[in-house]
Amino acid sequence: MTAFIRYAPDLEAPQPDEAVVHAGMVEQLAKIQGPTLKDDGHAVRGIHAKAHGLLVGSLEVLPGLSPAFAQGAFAAPGRHDVVLRFSTNPGDILDDSVSTPRGLAIRNLGVAGERHRHPAGVQEGLLGPAARRRGGA
Repeated sequence: MTAFIRYAPDLEAPQPDEAVVHAGMVEQLAKIQGPTLKDDGHAVRGIHAKAHGLLVGSLEVLPGLSPAFAQGAFAAPGRHDVVLRFSTNPGDILDDSVSTPRGLAIRNLGVAGERHRHPAGVQEGLLGPAARRRGGA
């Protein structure tokens, strides 16, 4: 089994090419959003533009988690309100008959701790399809 690493701020550091990669992503998103604005007559997200459903619920963090898992939003037992958004990956609003990968975004509300670019108490996560391994599932 893989050993888990407890998060610490010095665990991550910006990579030397991070600003260039970020600028490239912004450029690509603008290339997607321009045509969709023209096609749809209004601005839409550059990716995951079409939502298929929104769910409101709660996430319960149970007591007794292994220290490897008891970090961040899962550090203390409790219940958090959550909002989930199901969407398709493209920036175009495509017909439902078009098969594309799906994504699931999770907004976890009422989480203690410092945030970057989010209101206090909000933490977000994104789930999407994983690449398949060669020769396996």
